[in-house]
Formats: sequence, C-alpha cells, structure tokens
Amino acid sequence: MAIRQLSPETVNRIAAGEVVERPASVVKELVENAIDAGARHIEIVISNGGLSLIRVGDDGAGMAADDLTLAVERHATSKLDEEDLFDIRSLGFRGEALPSIGSIAQLDIASKQRDAERAYAVTVARGAKSPVRPAAGNDGTVVEVRDLFSATPARLKFLKSERAEAMAVLDTVRRLAMAHPEIGFTVQTGERAPQTYRGTDESAEGLLERLGDIMGREFLADALRVTAGGSGATGPMRVDGFAGLPTLHRGDATQQFLFVNRRPVKDKLLIGAVKAAYGDLIPRGRSPLLALFLELDPKDVDVNVHPTKAEVRFRDSGRVRALMVGALSSAIEQAGHRATARGGVLTERAFQTGVLPTIAASARTELTTPPRFAGEFSERAPAPFLTMDPPSADARAGSAPAASDILDNPLGAVRAQVHENYIVAQTRDGLVIVDQHAAHERLVYEKLKAQLADGGVPTQGLLIPVIVTLDADEAATLAARADELSELGLVLEAFGEGAIAVRETPALLGDTDVEGLVRDLAAEISADGTARSLKDRLDAIASRMACHGSVRSGRRLTVEEMNALLRQMEATPYSGQCNHGRPTYVALKLADIERLFGRR
Repeated sequence: MAIRQLSPETVNRIAAGEVVERPASVVKELVENAIDAGARHIEIVISNGGLSLIRVGDDGAGMAADDLTLAVERHATSKLDEEDLFDIRSLGFRGEALPSIGSIAQLDIASKQRDAERAYAVTVARGAKSPVRPAAGNDGTVVEVRDLFSATPARLKFLKSERAEAMAVLDTVRRLAMAHPEIGFTVQTGERAPQTYRGTDESAEGLLERLGDIMGREFLADALRVTAGGSGATGPMRVDGFAGLPTLHRGDATQQFLFVNRRPVKDKLLIGAVKAAYGDLIPRGRSPLLALFLELDPKDVDVNVHPTKAEVRFRDSGRVRALMVGALSSAIEQAGHRATARGGVLTERAFQTGVLPTIAASARTELTTPPRFAGEFSERAPAPFLTMDPPSADARAGSAPAASDILDNPLGAVRAQVHENYIVAQTRDGLVIVDQHAAHERLVYEKLKAQLADGGVPTQGLLIPVIVTLDADEAATLAARADELSELGLVLEAFGEGAIAVRETPALLGDTDVEGLVRDLAAEISADGTARSLKDRLDAIASRMACHGSVRSGRRLTVEEMNALLRQMEATPYSGQCNHGRPTYVALKLADIERLFGRR
C-alpha cells in the first residue's frame, strides 16, 4: 500500500486517543485551561458519567473572537514559548486538547474577556468547525462537551460504569483543587448534591483546610507539616505539604497525593521516596496518607514525557529523592511519640456501642482471686527495661493521688495495669491506655538501630552455645547471612547439616528465647526473596529481634517500671506505633469521657 497523508480529522482522532482516555481526561484538560486563565472559581457539571454532558465554566480572563478561532486549531496555544520548550510554567501548553475533544464529540465554547462588550462562541461538531459568532455570557469561559466518543463509538466499550466514571471525574477535580486552594470549585455529578470547595488563602493553614475538606477530618487531626528546601547546583527546590502520622494508613494509595509545580503526578521516584521515608513505621502493603507539593525550576523537570502529563522526569533525581525523604523523615521524627487521634475516637465509639455485662459469679470469683506471680509463667523472663524491678504481684498504683509534675507529662502518670498487658495512665486532661508489649517493642527496636548506627550492637556470650535444628535450606540461608546478623549482635554458625549454633546474642535482649528467635529469623529471611539493601534487611532483622526482647503480654510490672516505660516513650521518636505500624497507645480527653456519661 502506498504511503499517504492522513486527513486532519483522522489526525485529530488519533491525538484524541492519546489525550482523552475517559470523561475525566476531558475534565482535567478543561479545568487546567481555566486555572491557566486565572479563574477564581470553577464550576464543573457532568451527566451520565460525563458521556452525555461535561460543562466547565470559569471566571477567568476569557478569549477574544480571534483567539477563539485559533483555540480549536491543532497546536495553537498562548502558553508556550517556542524559544524554550523546557521552560513550562502552565498546566496546559500543547494546544491539542480542544481540537482533539472536538473531533470525537460536540464541543461548544462561549467566552468573554473582561471589559469586553460581548461574548463570542464557536462550535466543533465531530471535527466540523463553525464560524465564530456573537453570544451572550459573563466574563470568563464556558465549555460544553456533549456526546463524548460519538465519533469513535468503539471507545465506549472500554469505559466503566457511569458511577465509576463520575468518581474518576471527582478524583481529578479534587487533585486539582488540592493544588490550588485559592480557587473555589463546585462539582455536580448528577447523582448527589454538588460538592463545593470554597477558595482559601495560599498559606499553610489555607492548604490544610482544603486538604481537610477533601481527605477528611481524620487526616486533619493527624496531619504533620512537611517543609524543606534550599538552593543547589540545579537551582532552588522546595517541598511543602502535610503527611499523616505513621499510625494513619490504609490498604491502597488513593489518599496519597503528589504534585510537581502544582501539577498532579504519579511518579515512581516520588512514590519510592515516600516508602523510604516511612520505612518500617507502617505495615508492609499499607500506604500513608499525605499531600506533598514539590516546587522547582521548570527547566529542571520535563513535564512533556507523557501525553496526559501524568509523569515527569527530573534533571537531578537524586537531589529530589533526598529532599523528599529528608523532609518526611524530619516531620515524622519531630512528631515523637504522637499516635493517631483515631485511636481515641475508636475507643470512645467502642464504649458507646459496647454493652456492659452484669457481674456474674465467674467475674466475682476473678475479682477475688489472688493475682499470679511472675514465677508462675513458663516463658523466660524478658530483658529488663532500664533498671526494672522484679515483676510485681500487685500492679495497682494505689489510692494516693499522682504527683502533679508527672501528670503534666504527655503520657501522664500510671494508675493501673489491666489484663496484664495494658497500662492505664492519668494525664492532666484525660487518660491514656498503653499496650506495654507494642510500646516496648518499638523502644527496643530503636535502641538496636541506634547501636547499629554507632558501630555495633553489644553482645553477651552464652556459656553453652544453643543448637537450633532447622530445615536444611533455612539453616543454609541463615548461615549465609551470618555476617549481617553479627552486626546486630547475633553470632551464629553452621553446625552440621540442618543445624545452627548460636554463640552470642544482643545484650539488649537479655535472657531471650534464642531458639524461637532463630526460627523466626530463618523463616523471615527465607521468605524474603526481594533484593533489598543491607540496611533494609538489617532493619527487618532488628525488628524481629525487638519483638523477642520486649516486655511480654501477661507480665506484671511495677509502677516504677510502667512509669519508666512511659517516660522512655516520650523521649523516643516513632514510639507512637509498634514495629508493625499499629498504635502503641490511645488517648481519651476528659471531655470525651464526660460525653460518654452524658455530662456534656
């Protein structure tokens, strides 16, 4: 077949296939045009998931008749300097969106410049352009798209349900609304009341207010300010925004929003930086909630990598990653022992929905049964916490009032230990419930990491080596990692086929269950088939060791031990969550407790 030139209509439809994947793609292009036009309020209306109607109206600068004629021509734009294609300072710039949309639907544009006498309109019906004509309208631009994909009906079978397409439109608008809190947005999808985001100022407080409107009050209560930046060899670079506490996470990344020069992106480099910063603070497979905005010189980022501009390429990717990881890590570390406010909410809800049982005979018996002593437990004694006293038979704090200075501490003063695992502490304005095992697990883990960073973990030699029998493959795998394990204070070697001899253990773990520790490590290392860095592997091993060296559930503690635990939590970063990302404590304000009893 001879080579021939494609018709303009076919070229536009091919371009539309790249730019317009679904109704949300159209909304994105039109809203970005409105933002570039300086709009202060943008209204979006869709019908039938956007297939029947998409209307985007704004109060921006508007267009004159001559501009309106060119706006529906391919590669016609007011936003691009032909002298420098890498100095992109606007959201839309290619000049492909409007003609591409007009080639597969009916496109109507009405626009009026500020202080102009009249508005003008143009129509493009499946590639056929009408002359520009006078029209009635307010300042700004209104774009209507009807019967989307009517010129390419084969694309319709690739779309999802009407509801799914409407949700995709909402998600697109929300991302753009996050990046521009100074602009008001109204979204009407046809199936619910309009969603309205009023414009705020561009301060951190205004941004947080907009994020709370979109991401919910739960995020608002747990948001940490993230900010860092400076100048470098490739120019100024800054990251700003808010990130949730490590204890606030979910099973998908739908509440993870990343922006580059106010452009929503899904960039692998930035996503990897987020994972590196949170590291072992959240469970594997979970995602933190955040909205981060990276600002840098437009010449240092290529936004023209993908037709929809969803991906970018950085000139200095290493510097970008370092800035993101450093800013996030600093914010999380400064949060200290702080845990999610959701814990208190769930606790209050549990009290409200729970049913208080009648004290039955078994319960009365339990109340009068003498407490068990630590010597009755079959497990080995866990490592002492600082200078912990021997386990106490009576963990009650007594009837004496707590010292006033202790009540002023963030985690308060111990009042009791219940169910031999939970510490109840009184604060100045409420109470705190601490999971002793989870809390001490994090403290031991952070101590192990600190010792590792300082050059090595102190060890204690075993009088008689502990021989652990394993599966042959697990034993071989463990022996191959002997050097890594020795850095963490666990000195072992192969002892024939299918056996390991342990000669030294980390001193911090005390009299731990060596056999159980080795078996857990063997299973974890054998199951980890990823090519993780040495640091990541060591952190994972340290986390497993910390679990074995922490205060066990079921162990009675003295008041002095429990207060020491609380003080160490307050002084240790990340102690608000255990090594598995779960909260180590929940807090209830006195006002919340009073509401439970109808006092407020």
